[in-house]
Amino acid sequence: MAEGADRQSKKGGPDPDAAVAPVAGGRAALGSSWRRLREDGALVAGGAALLRVNQPGGFDCPGCAWPEPGEPSRLEFCENGLKAVSFEATTKRAGPDFFAAHPLAELRLRDGRWLEAQGRLTEPLRHDPVSDTYRRATWNEAFAAIGGALDSLDQPDAAVFYTSGRTSNEAAFLYQLLARRLGTNNLPDCSNMCHESSGVGLTGTIGVGKGTVTLEDFALADLIFVIGQNPGTNHPRMLTELQAARRRGAGIVAINPLREAALVEFAHPKEARALLTGRGTPIASRYLQVLVGGDLAALQGMGKALLELADAPEAGVLDRAFLDTHTSGFDGWQAQRREQSWDEIERHSGLSRGALVDVARIYAGAERTIACWAMGLTQQPHAVATIQEIVNLLLLRGNLGRPGAGVCPVRGHSNVQGDRTVGITEKPAAAFLDALGTEFGFVPPREHGLDTVGTIGALRAGRVRFFMSMGGNFVAAAPDTTVVEQAMRQVGFTVHVATHLNRTHLAVGREAWLLPCLGRTELDLRGGRPQRVTVEDSMSMVHASQGRRPPASSSLLSEPAIVAGIGAATRRCAALPWGALGDDYALIRERIARVLPGLFADFEHRIDMPGGFYLGNAARERTWNTSGGRARFTTLVIADLTLPEGQLRLMTLRSHDQFNTTVYADDDRYRGVSGDRRVIFLHPLDLAARGLCDGASITVVSHYADGERRVVGFRARAYDIPRGCAAGYFPELNPLVSAASFAEGSRTPTSKLVPITVHSAEVP
Repeated sequence: MAEGADRQSKKGGPDPDAAVAPVAGGRAALGSSWRRLREDGALVAGGAALLRVNQPGGFDCPGCAWPEPGEPSRLEFCENGLKAVSFEATTKRAGPDFFAAHPLAELRLRDGRWLEAQGRLTEPLRHDPVSDTYRRATWNEAFAAIGGALDSLDQPDAAVFYTSGRTSNEAAFLYQLLARRLGTNNLPDCSNMCHESSGVGLTGTIGVGKGTVTLEDFALADLIFVIGQNPGTNHPRMLTELQAARRRGAGIVAINPLREAALVEFAHPKEARALLTGRGTPIASRYLQVLVGGDLAALQGMGKALLELADAPEAGVLDRAFLDTHTSGFDGWQAQRREQSWDEIERHSGLSRGALVDVARIYAGAERTIACWAMGLTQQPHAVATIQEIVNLLLLRGNLGRPGAGVCPVRGHSNVQGDRTVGITEKPAAAFLDALGTEFGFVPPREHGLDTVGTIGALRAGRVRFFMSMGGNFVAAAPDTTVVEQAMRQVGFTVHVATHLNRTHLAVGREAWLLPCLGRTELDLRGGRPQRVTVEDSMSMVHASQGRRPPASSSLLSEPAIVAGIGAATRRCAALPWGALGDDYALIRERIARVLPGLFADFEHRIDMPGGFYLGNAARERTWNTSGGRARFTTLVIADLTLPEGQLRLMTLRSHDQFNTTVYADDDRYRGVSGDRRVIFLHPLDLAARGLCDGASITVVSHYADGERRVVGFRARAYDIPRGCAAGYFPELNPLVSAASFAEGSRTPTSKLVPITVHSAEVP
């Protein structure tokens, strides 16, 4: 058990005799990685490509957005990065012959893993409704058909342009330009479903919607909070920084309902001693297993404890000079925290007063503190408030705007932050629209467009006549999956740009196109010249990415070239210089720099700098772009998440063999699951209370004001999780999540707090 873990079995928490989690990393990580290369047939191509992952002059990892060190090593990738490269470098192909042999009705019977495992898409494809198959087409045919469909819309807002976070800055900039030149701000993206809450919460309190730390700050921090995040599965390279922090004596406080292996112990696969002994470095110095949805109460308890510690005259717990000079709202926040009862905090967090006071003491003794979080926080109903409470805690001790301290929302997809920076948003700033219009000679639309939740509502109402996705798997990633899939079939015209087949591509309406694109590892030649693109990581570093591998098919086009081809074929948009922009991405970067000069001045030169360049962050410099010019304390009440008797709080999560909706294998090494993803993790006493045994077949029902939803064919698994809580994998559990349930302020679907009941499979 991690040192100082708060188990609280007497309060209905996890079983203190639960099995110890395996060590993260080590030999098992190496074995799993190379098995993946072998299964994809990518031992040679994928192995060679790995030497160029996150290297100067190489390509950015197509996995997560964790930054690269300033001086990368020869092998700067993790287990999940290797799997992402192998997935892209696979020798398997899903070409026209495959689709001719498999009608869509047949493919819908397959699971998502099987669909994506068929390999790389190779040719532009158009759905033939007579045979119900995708048939080969030419790029000219595709562009003409798509341009004609856009020109035929009587209202631009009948079109939706969805973006995956893998899309490069150059492709994203052209994509938003296409949508806005058409006349709509309907630009939902995957951020709407993940870190939107972070952007809203941070913008309202410190004036910037991004993290304030850089990778170098981790080497200076005395204390690191890891809240609602499982880096071992989602951001494995982060474990290197956490391991280094522990070895030099820094504290790490993990707050998570599940006791995750990587937050307990990590064995670096590059270290010979760890490979030989199978043992690693303890990570969490304190581990608080909070109730699902109880993070806000836990953070407020820490704040209350900190105020009580500060009551001693000589304590020096609060940074009074910082509070007086840089903040507003402290008095109101302080009054509310002091009025809260410890009974209320304990009940809603599932943690003891003693544990929270202990962590508050650790925080009070740390000179520099970083707070990290991910979707465990952002997908709760009160996600924005929870993130604002993190800011409150950091403000108390001046832990914003100085080295070794700050906020660190850890983004999942490799360029989701960059896409937002260059204009992928349904709520664009007026200054951005002014600059875009001036640069390209048109008047962009001003009315806010549809986000993901709004898009789902418009799909269900039949208001969407054209839907295009730049990567991603919208149907599987969205809440209310079954409903969304049915609604997508009402859309008259769909376009999907992708590397592999997925479930969204099977939800076709009157006309559907599937367009194959280059992957990040592949050589992109335009006009005989190799092109490079750029991405922005979680810490606002922008760097170039250039693939070298031969493309999976000679028919593949890059994402920027595809967008440019559509733009040139759309009469409403054709006046813009699409041909030049699609053939030379340096010209796209010139336009980005002119539209966003404060961020991207001298863009082309700066990406030649080792490691790229830092976009800058006003809050890091203690410049607060808020209405009052100061960082703001936020006064928040505890969210009452009490459920009716018998209901459980379900959170969805990834397995270790998964990246977003892409499932590499039906295993989860760190949670002891093999060959099965349709599982629900429950406390042993919650199993017993329902007359269930470990491994029992179950049906899961979710309960919302707009009705019940159910999934069948699952199994119950006893696990180290607080009583009253449950966990299971997405996308399999996304059908249980109501699209009408979303975080206040950010409209992020609440996949981390789904009210469910669990029944024996025999119960109707």
